[in-house]
Amino acid sequence: MKYRTILIALLAVALVFSSCAKKEEAPEVMAPTFKVGLVTDLGGIDDKSFNQGTWEGIVRFAQEKGLVKGTDIKYLQSAAEADYVPNLSTFADEKLDLIVAPGFLFEKAMGEVADKYPNQKLLVIDTVVQKPNVVSAVFAEHEGSFLVGVVAGLKAKADGKSVLGFIGGMQFPLIEKFQAGFEQGVKAVFPTAKILVDYAGDFGAPDKGQAIAQKQFNAGAYIIFHAAGGTGNGMIKEAKERSEKGDVRWAIGVDKDQYTDGMYGDKSAVLTSMMKRVDVAAHDVAQMALDGQFPGGQVLVFSLKNNGVGVPDSNPNLSADIMTIVKEYATKIASGELVVSEIPAK
Repeated sequence: MKYRTILIALLAVALVFSSCAKKEEAPEVMAPTFKVGLVTDLGGIDDKSFNQGTWEGIVRFAQEKGLVKGTDIKYLQSAAEADYVPNLSTFADEKLDLIVAPGFLFEKAMGEVADKYPNQKLLVIDTVVQKPNVVSAVFAEHEGSFLVGVVAGLKAKADGKSVLGFIGGMQFPLIEKFQAGFEQGVKAVFPTAKILVDYAGDFGAPDKGQAIAQKQFNAGAYIIFHAAGGTGNGMIKEAKERSEKGDVRWAIGVDKDQYTDGMYGDKSAVLTSMMKRVDVAAHDVAQMALDGQFPGGQVLVFSLKNNGVGVPDSNPNLSADIMTIVKEYATKIASGELVVSEIPAK
């Protein structure tokens, strides 16, 4: 009996140690505490372009990490440029782990806030701010625009049309990169095509975009590519309305896949889009910050080589033959065999 009692006691001790060991082997995994804030430019969070695309990248990051929208990730909308510094400062005062600002218009405000909050991690998209706590994400817009130029040239040529159009928001080197790439892409496959070019002087005026589109379509343009943010949505609206009436015209979207924006019935007036993967930039830099590898002070370039620009994977309005040629050009550009100029032809 004595030995039996000792044996039972030893078994009990062994079970206790076994239980403890198992607990140590499988510690409870806690969701990361990480907060990201987005400050929009004037277009608003649902601009179907830059702000929306950036926010979608942040939302995807949050979903992957189990973060809560409205608590761990949130945004402030700017009604005027005067709101940029106050909105950025609001998030900095909350000590968010990363603050994101999409658009070149943030350049001055971002520099000011970076100086005021030197320990705050900041991401600015589409411009360069040389501060040690700021990551600048820029894009090879001319490369992606070359590809949609190839699309436009091939589509127009196949359909017996010879006039194309480009609408920019404001005219300065960044937007001229879109024009330059588009023109080179068109001329690579359709050297005799005519390209109409207009600048709206505004990124948030759909009415202006529609008026310019009316002018270009009336002048014979078959396809128009825009790099005009919200202003360009007016061009898509005009293409859609004409196509609905049987006067088929095409729009090429920008920044994100705008196919659904051109829907009428079961069709879309958006031929393809030049995707500027602002979502990838926001997502990837948030991941770097979470991993403790925030590349402060660096300029990250998103190009065809790293899938930072390009056309959508799905292009219902394009033939397989056109997409094959587009992919061939994309490979040449990504490899460096073909170099696209950033400056429009004069």
